[in-house]
Formats: sequence, C-alpha cells, structure tokens
Amino acid sequence: MRGFVKGLAVAALVAPLLSACVIYDSDAGENVSVNVTRNDAPPAEAIREARFADGALIARVDSNGCTQASDFELSVSENTPTEITLRRTKPDLCKALVPNGVELRWTYADLGLEPGTPARILNALK
Repeated sequence: MRGFVKGLAVAALVAPLLSACVIYDSDAGENVSVNVTRNDAPPAEAIREARFADGALIARVDSNGCTQASDFELSVSENTPTEITLRRTKPDLCKALVPNGVELRWTYADLGLEPGTPARILNALK
C-alpha cells in the first residue's frame, strides 16, 4: 500500500509537467502548434457579444483603452461545430473610459478554419 501511495504522489507531481503546448516540426519544414489544455491557462473571458460576419469572428470585450486582439489566446477545437474560447493573456492596464468595450476581429484564416465552417463561442456573455 505504501508503494501505491508513493507512486500516486509521483504521478500527481508529474502530471502538470506533461500538459503543455506541443510544437511539431516535420522534415517538410511545416510547423504545427497544438495547444493542449493547461492547468495554468487563464480563465475564459466573459464577453459582451460575438458574431461571425464578413469572414471573421468579431467579439466585443471590456477594455480600459488598450485592449487588442493580440492580448487574447484563442482555443479552437476540432469538434463539429468548432468550439472557440477566448482567453485574455495580457491585462489592459490603461485608464480610459470605454463603456461599450471594443470590437476585436479574427479572420477564419487567423483561426485556422475554412471560410463558413460552423462554429460556436464557448465564452460566457456579460
């Protein structure tokens, strides 16, 4: 029993080290990046609205005046429909009054999707 508990403790300590971002580099020179679920991933951002228009995902989010699309990490699943989650990775520390937030835009190409791919946003709405 003591060996089992010791093995369980080692597994619990090693598990977080095994979940990370994996990058595969093939001989053909193609880079593939896979975002594996991380224990330290920021929580999903509560957003004001989201829609697909003109070949892009457009999301309205809170802002203090400096929020940009590059401040977010987007997780895109391979489910049908595709599930997209927005996570803020860089806080907006500006002090402007932006009562309606800002609209951010990611094209289907940015998301790695074919135009018209069925998709849904998993973030909670404010």
